[in-house]
Parts: sequence; structure tokens; C-alpha cells
Amino acid sequence: MENISLLLSEALAPYQASLGAAGVNGERLVTLRNAAGAIVIERMYSAAQLCDKRQLTDVVDGLHRDLMVAEGRIEPCVIAAMRNATQVNNFTAGRAFV
Repeated sequence: MENISLLLSEALAPYQASLGAAGVNGERLVTLRNAAGAIVIERMYSAAQLCDKRQLTDVVDGLHRDLMVAEGRIEPCVIAAMRNATQVNNFTAGRAFV
């Protein structure tokens, strides 16, 4: 798991990532700290999410998004609108027009 902590820190630089102790089901608390050492984000992830390469990529993408919100670079409503637009596009792409 130490390698995962290093990978997260590298992917989320300049933030420092740390993994908490494993819970009863193997879940771990991921904590991101800024350069001053203040906690910016804390999220709980399952062992599967942290051990599977594809799921770990999703974890990093989600943390990047959360950091953008925390830094004020993007508003949560913008994320919701983007998700909604994607769902609408997927729905209309799958429909056959007569």
C-alpha cells in the first residue's frame, strides 16, 4: 500500500497523499494535504479501488475533480451540468428517429 500512497502523491502533486490504517473490510482513508500540511480532502476507498489499476485511475480522476472544487477552479453545479449533458447525449445517440 505504500506504493499506492507514493503513486497518489505523484499523480496529485503538489498535494501529499497518505493512506490511513485498513478498516475491518480493508477500506482506507485517503488524506490529501497541501504544502502547509493542512488537510484539503479526506475520502474513504475500498481496497479494490486502490489495488485495481483501472479503479485507481478513477480514484485519481475523482480526487482531481474534488481538488478543483476545493480550490475554487470549478463549481459543483458545473460538474452536475456536464454529467447531465453526457447522459442526455448518450440517450439521444441511442434513439432511432423515424
